[in-house]
Amino acid sequence: VQLQASGGGLVQPGGSLRLSCAVSGRTSSDHVMGWFRQAPGKDREFVSAVRWGANSAYYGDFAKGRFTISRDSSKKTVYLQMNSLKLEDTAVYFCAAGLRLIVSSMWSASNYDSWGQGTLVTVSS
Repeated sequence: VQLQASGGGLVQPGGSLRLSCAVSGRTSSDHVMGWFRQAPGKDREFVSAVRWGANSAYYGDFAKGRFTISRDSSKKTVYLQMNSLKLEDTAVYFCAAGLRLIVSSMWSASNYDSWGQGTLVTVSS
């Protein structure tokens, strides 16, 4: 699959953004769609994931209660709704796709086969 992320931008602390990841190519219920982020000088970090064939969602600890992942199969798009944004949420956000990932493997970027180009989220006052 090919992925294209969009929706990043500049937002004040406490604000919201919704990221989108357009998916093209053949998808299946075995796909897991994930969001990762990478801040300058830091490793790529798991944000959230959702199974393409189900509505099971998974979140990194920092994202729980603030971020919501969803997918629209008819539009072939995955969304990441981010609320109550903090300064430390500033990063480039990437969407990724992997096949047949069990829960324990979703956290690792190395298990995802396809990546979008990233979209920059800057949280600043």
